[in-house]
Amino acid sequence: MKGRVFVIGLGLIGGSLALCIKKEHPDSKIVGFDINYEQARLAKMLGVIDEIAHSIQDGAIEADLIIIAAPVTETKEIIQLLAELPLNPEVIVTDTGSTKRKIVESSLSLEKRGITFIGGHPMAGSHKSGVSAAKEILFENAFYLLTPVDYVDSAKVAALKEWLIGTHAKFLTISPETHDYLTGIVSHFPHIIAASIVRQTERLSESESLIPRLAAGGFRDITRIASSSPKMWKDILIHNREILIELLNQWLQEMNEVKALLEQENSSAIFNYFDQAKQFRDGLPQKEKGAIPSFYDLYVDVPDYPGVISEITGYLAKEKISITNIRILETREDINGVLVISFQTEEDRQRAESCIGSYSSYATSVGT
Repeated sequence: MKGRVFVIGLGLIGGSLALCIKKEHPDSKIVGFDINYEQARLAKMLGVIDEIAHSIQDGAIEADLIIIAAPVTETKEIIQLLAELPLNPEVIVTDTGSTKRKIVESSLSLEKRGITFIGGHPMAGSHKSGVSAAKEILFENAFYLLTPVDYVDSAKVAALKEWLIGTHAKFLTISPETHDYLTGIVSHFPHIIAASIVRQTERLSESESLIPRLAAGGFRDITRIASSSPKMWKDILIHNREILIELLNQWLQEMNEVKALLEQENSSAIFNYFDQAKQFRDGLPQKEKGAIPSFYDLYVDVPDYPGVISEITGYLAKEKISITNIRILETREDINGVLVISFQTEEDRQRAESCIGSYSSYATSVGT
């Protein structure tokens, strides 16, 4: 395909989409806008975009495809702005937001002008942010949810998929309501639970100074998503509040049932509770990319002597294997390893495990 693509928001998602389109449709021009001009300038310097738009109006008017890669609250405002512009009547407008129903409702202003809006949500992310972290492989094998309303021409949906074919994502078409329910269950709600566990632990640590030290290692791993952007999650929760209130009510009932098992000292029921959870969790697809970005961790048992960390990272550097994070576990209950190295992909983790094994006798294991 050939045309003018306008990307609003040049962060990790917008930048990665621009790269995917640029690679698959090299004859198209990629124009970008970001409220932070330095991000736009960096995107141009890195070759993520071909041209910087100095305003949304400048970039949108002649576009054949407009991608809004902005927080959900700002996305609604941008849609209203686009509805006031003399856009190309054949343009397709899409977004990348984590909630869909309210965004799709706001797109009625575009529909009244005869402009096609197709809600989108690429379910991929990274430990890093900003356009400098953008990469073509970010969405590979990830689910990409599209939420067109009933009156959207199927040919337009097909055209959007063709624009986005370079993502190598798995496209699923569902309703905005179904999207918000499903992502509420597997993404939004777990973020609330993780944050609540951390908040409770913080309060308890006021009277017990050892808690922060003991909360290293596994505790940090199971609550890692609590480190996500507070602003982003404030907006997501407000946009999906009805579903999340319903899920919280169900969670309270679930916790009351667990509490009752403890009060009754019902050991067989408690065993069955954890056994059923284990079986369901162990049966989940291991190689699929889901709603929450995966963490590809490698645990390495290493001896305690000066320079051992630089020795390990030296092996990885020699094989040109990039890491996203590295840390030492202070406590290791139920975890094999003292050095935890995080990678961007499963392939990188496998290469690292092989690399370390070939250079040393250190024991390694993967995080599950």
